[in-house]
Amino acid sequence: MGNTETVRIAMWSGPRNISTAMMRSFENRPDTRVVDEPLYAAYLSMTGIDHPMRDEVIASGIADWRRAVAELLSRDRQEDRIIYQKHMTHHMLPEIARDWIAGLRNAFLIRRPQNVLASYVRKREAVTLEDAGFLQQAELFDIVADALGEAPVVVDARDVLENPRGMLTALCSALGIPFSEAMLSWPPGFRATDGVWKSHWYEAVAASTGFSAPNPDVDDLPPHLLKIAEAATPAYHRLAGYKLTPAT
Repeated sequence: MGNTETVRIAMWSGPRNISTAMMRSFENRPDTRVVDEPLYAAYLSMTGIDHPMRDEVIASGIADWRRAVAELLSRDRQEDRIIYQKHMTHHMLPEIARDWIAGLRNAFLIRRPQNVLASYVRKREAVTLEDAGFLQQAELFDIVADALGEAPVVVDARDVLENPRGMLTALCSALGIPFSEAMLSWPPGFRATDGVWKSHWYEAVAASTGFSAPNPDVDDLPPHLLKIAEAATPAYHRLAGYKLTPAT
């Protein structure tokens, strides 16, 4: 990382992953500023979908995706050595251009579909394959891979929880930034940088001070969730074939 270069990292994840804990980890670095789901307002505005705190999310964000992207690419303060963007893959609707992604250092955070869905329905009962974001994540992975000429960075949530130091060291190396001990723990509570939706979705993270041990895998799903998990599993496994292994 050069002396004056601002590194823009985009972490692409589906919902109910460890995406907010990863945002906490990066935000605790002294050289990093985070941006929480910058396309959420545009997604809700464009789809009309009913989400918890829908009106508040739209009012607090940027509903025009072009303006949201321009803001992401223009945020360049001298003190910002790293800008970490936490993105939800399902927010990338087909109408949203993809060309700007190539200018970022992209990484993909994956989680087993059964575990994602079991967690999701505890916060929002209605869920579809599109809501889970696995197919969109695979599409974005392919776009970045084509631009790079090789597979982009992939990390599995379970691997991070089982070995935070090893996986974060490997992730930082793959992204071309130094690892920081500050990434392993953080103060509890909400942050000014959290989206307005934090009160609904971030309760567990707000109580945390670091990465917790992974929960047991979920296998017993009701039929409608099992159908979604089965449709999402090929995309998950394809990306998992490229996932990082922990640094030693």
